[in-house]
Amino acid sequence: QVCAQLCRRPCYCPWVPPRCPRGSPLVLDGCGCCKICARRLGEPCDFLHVCDQSQGLVCDYSTAPAGTGGTCNFEDDEEGCEVNGRVCRDGEVFQPSCKLQCRCLDGGFTCIPLCQEDVRLPTPDCPYPRRVETPGKCCPEWICDTQDQRLPRDARAVSPLLPYPCQEWGTEWSACSATCGMGFATRVSNQNRYCRLETQRRLCLLRPCPVLPPAFPA
Repeated sequence: QVCAQLCRRPCYCPWVPPRCPRGSPLVLDGCGCCKICARRLGEPCDFLHVCDQSQGLVCDYSTAPAGTGGTCNFEDDEEGCEVNGRVCRDGEVFQPSCKLQCRCLDGGFTCIPLCQEDVRLPTPDCPYPRRVETPGKCCPEWICDTQDQRLPRDARAVSPLLPYPCQEWGTEWSACSATCGMGFATRVSNQNRYCRLETQRRLCLLRPCPVLPPAFPA
């Protein structure tokens, strides 16, 4: 009965279809009669002016007064996440910076680093490698110093087990191995009783992992 009141038969459509803004496809209206521009996220909608279903949008009447139109929104059963005021769909991949790539998942998001977390050990031709930020480049790069810039040249530690002083050396701690939950970070250092280069690990926790919904029975 409502459809009969809103949809006129036969339908008369404009000879030339409308030109839609970027990101808004041409779709049939609610009467299945004329082609219109699909409404996008946050735009007003009603029975005739439908939302872009290819983006998972539906006309949400929950916050609209009775008898008026609604607003295009994601379906309730599809979770999203909000990053810097922008709503991302579940499964959407985005890049908040040139160093990170993230993915929206179950109301939260997980990120992976885009810069290599490699470790450069000292060599005879590069005794003091150091990682620095380079103008115009996103990821830091390794450079070689002729002397250690982080420690005074006379800063030496003498181990009771060694007959000679030990020049302490160590890299920065790497990024956490897990984007959520417990992980570990690594570094290479000789700050031990034998003054030997070794890979050291420590626990890290960036944020708790989101709770997964219970599995549905088969």
